[in-house]
Amino acid sequence: MESRAVICYLVLPFLCLCFAEEVKVIVKGATSIAETDEAFICATLDWWPETKCNYNQCPWGKAGVLNLDLENKILANAIKAFRPLRIRIGGSLQDQVVYKVGTSDLECPQFKSIHNGLFGFSKGCLPMDRWDLMNKLFNETGAKITFGLNALMGRMVSKDDDSLMLGEWDPKNALDFMKYTASKGYKIDSYELGNELCGSGVSKRVKAEQYGRDIIVLKKLVQELYPDPFTQPKVLGPAGFYDKQWFNVFLQTSGPHVVDGLTHHIYNLGAGVDPSLINKIQDPNFLDQIAQTYKDISGSIKSYGPWSRAWVGEAGGAYNSGGKYVSHSFVDGFWYLDQLGMTSAFNHKVFCRQSLIGGNYGLLDTTTFIPNPDYYGLD
Repeated sequence: MESRAVICYLVLPFLCLCFAEEVKVIVKGATSIAETDEAFICATLDWWPETKCNYNQCPWGKAGVLNLDLENKILANAIKAFRPLRIRIGGSLQDQVVYKVGTSDLECPQFKSIHNGLFGFSKGCLPMDRWDLMNKLFNETGAKITFGLNALMGRMVSKDDDSLMLGEWDPKNALDFMKYTASKGYKIDSYELGNELCGSGVSKRVKAEQYGRDIIVLKKLVQELYPDPFTQPKVLGPAGFYDKQWFNVFLQTSGPHVVDGLTHHIYNLGAGVDPSLINKIQDPNFLDQIAQTYKDISGSIKSYGPWSRAWVGEAGGAYNSGGKYVSHSFVDGFWYLDQLGMTSAFNHKVFCRQSLIGGNYGLLDTTTFIPNPDYYGLD
């Protein structure tokens, strides 16, 4: 027996070199446990200006919606490679954005750092010539677009709680923007209302009942502007961190067939400055903890919104722009690929990575646009 084993050891490698051939492996599944959207892979474009800084670093450079080089060939090719890549335009400052469109007499300010501003910034503005250039890129690359609308228009701060925003959403500026977009024939896959205003909020918050009524308004506007159900953009919300009670009340208030995608955000690795970040990424027991959130989201949909679908609308792993030496490196793939698999198993239709470019967690390098390791993990 011993001599035969030695012969096999010596001969088989030689045979493999001489007679190598392509082998196809076909897996026939008897049943499926979940199903993702055709454009499951998604990445975000954020509004942050160059002056967005955390932990004595300013990693956004010219990667924000308003200053990104839209004619960069590497950027275009990186998007085009997926055909389609879903791109979500939104983020913390979207509820500070006004749209310079139509007969609006609104000023068109630039984001500026101010002490008492939302997330430390003043209001900003999206001019329509910039929006035209963005859509030129999207059209050429076949991207599917989710656009996050400003949900704080018309509201005022509560006298008793400066984090609580009261009053109804004023959709006038958003409607003018959507009318312009539709008139130009720009393809929008979905509109999302607000960013991280649910539950206890991140900077500001809106009560679930009020937000539910507001998203009904958005749904009606979308239906009026896009009467063809085959080209009608989906309506998404609430684009924030999961809070069971808030999400359940929101779905009950908005009612059947209003919310097409129930979007929530994931930053389960903690702060980007955390020195144990690299250890968390490589700890399967730690990574598995977030599975309960995915399970709970599925439970909310089953009980209160079976017409809706779960989306991870924003996930960067580590918040505050990610980890300087970790989030754009090879090791981050242990977190990213694990999350893609986990969310798909829990019947999530879309997973939006924060970000396509910008911060420390960009799929593309902020300066050179060269893909980082996580980009190649999606192939």
